[in-house]
Amino acid sequence: MQRRWLVRVVTLLVMLTAMAATGCGPKAPVYDYSQEPDPRTTEYVLGIGDAIAVNVWQNEGLNTEAVIRPDGTITMPLVGDLRAAGETPTTLKQMIKDRLADFVKVEGSAITVAVREANSYRFTVSGEVVRPGVFPSNYYVTVAEAIALAGGFTRFARRNEMVLMRRDAKSGEVRQIPLAYDLLASGKRPDMNLVLLSGDSLYVP
Repeated sequence: MQRRWLVRVVTLLVMLTAMAATGCGPKAPVYDYSQEPDPRTTEYVLGIGDAIAVNVWQNEGLNTEAVIRPDGTITMPLVGDLRAAGETPTTLKQMIKDRLADFVKVEGSAITVAVREANSYRFTVSGEVVRPGVFPSNYYVTVAEAIALAGGFTRFARRNEMVLMRRDAKSGEVRQIPLAYDLLASGKRPDMNLVLLSGDSLYVP
């Protein structure tokens, strides 16, 4: 009788411990994710490897299709070399207009710059994922999508201790952004599901 009672008590304690562990869930990191930029809300910034098309209305000889070279430049008739990396299509269009002013008269609306292929957008996923590596994409990728592209977690992954390493555009310093995957994947903390910037590195310990 006493032994049977002891077994029941132990079983109940194990169940309560399991329920408590399930209910607690991962601890949310202390970080203001709202301060991180969302590249989907701003104009695309051109980078090395991007394929672009420049069209100058009624001046077919100036129309140019080019891939931004490793030195960040493209070449156009009359204009010569132009630095395109780091510019947006709008600022590049203005640069072209200013350079062409010495040769032909064109209105601002007569020049268009279109991105054919966004090859410069790349990010890294490393650590305890099935397929770590550098990933290119023609569309902006969230943290959850990046993990999926890397094949998901290994069984050793501490997925609620992920770190997103991001270089500050102004200072050049790399900051570490803590992420708890279960919270963002469950929808409890959608603010953690950041959109990766080109050059970001996501690490899964």
